[in-house]
Parts: sequence; structure tokens; C-alpha cells
Amino acid sequence: MEEQFILRVPPSVAERIERLMNESTASSSNPHEASLDLSFSEDGRNDTFMIGNESFPASLLDLPAVVESYKTYDDSVLIKTADVGQMIMVREENDPAPEGVEYKHGLTPPMRDARRRRFRREPDLNAELVNQVEKHLISIMHGVSVSILLFSSLATC
Repeated sequence: MEEQFILRVPPSVAERIERLMNESTASSSNPHEASLDLSFSEDGRNDTFMIGNESFPASLLDLPAVVESYKTYDDSVLIKTADVGQMIMVREENDPAPEGVEYKHGLTPPMRDARRRRFRREPDLNAELVNQVEKHLISIMHGVSVSILLFSSLATC
């Protein structure tokens, strides 16, 4: 499988990229105007996206769910090419950086705030009860009778 990511750019940058893709680089008088570059900082999450001589801040974000990518050769059979789990979000210079390493909204409007709305929440566990069960399991591993532990745990519930 291939390695893929999603590149999300502002509309103004998307227009420039589309123009560059439609023009041939041979007809361009200055090859530096037709260049695209993406450089990461040391933390691997903050980037700089360069288009021509202009730079834009970017961030590498994890998606809340894996997105599958497909390609076709004959317009009827789809072949899975990758599981996409990350997105590079390019933003304008004055836009704030996203908080955290996960983009909580997914790619489409139905996935808005997907982590909170669509996925099972972690259960609220009583730390004291978890410690007690852990001690009981260690006792069982050392050969203490299970019936004694069952009665003692029922008495504390």
C-alpha cells in the first residue's frame, strides 16, 4: 500500500496550486514560481508550506477516524490504496494554530466533533475499586482461594 495524507489548504492557496498544476513548468519563465515545498520542524507537527516565494504555516494533525483511499483503472473496479490517518492543514498567516495533535472534526460536516459524538466514552472507574480488584487478582495468582475473594468483594460492594 502507498503512504498518503490529506493536504487541506485555504481557498486562495488552492487556486494557486490548481493554476500551477494546469500550467506546464516548461512554459513558466521562473521555475521558482512553480515550486511547492513542505518542511517540518523538529517536533514533526509544525510545518511550513511554501508555494513559490510565499510561505504559510501548517500543522500535521491526526484524524479522529481512519479514512480509506481508493483508485480505479477502469472506472468500475476500486482498489484500496491506503488508510489515511493524518492531515496537513495549511492556514493563512494570521489564523490560529489548532489545539492538540488531533483534528476533532474529521473531513466532512457529518463528522463535526466526531470524537465526542460518535465514539464510546471511556467509563468512569473508581480508582479504589480498581486497586482492590488488582490486589485480588494478585492474590489469586499466588494461590489464595477464589471463593474467599468473592465473598469479601461482595461485602464491600
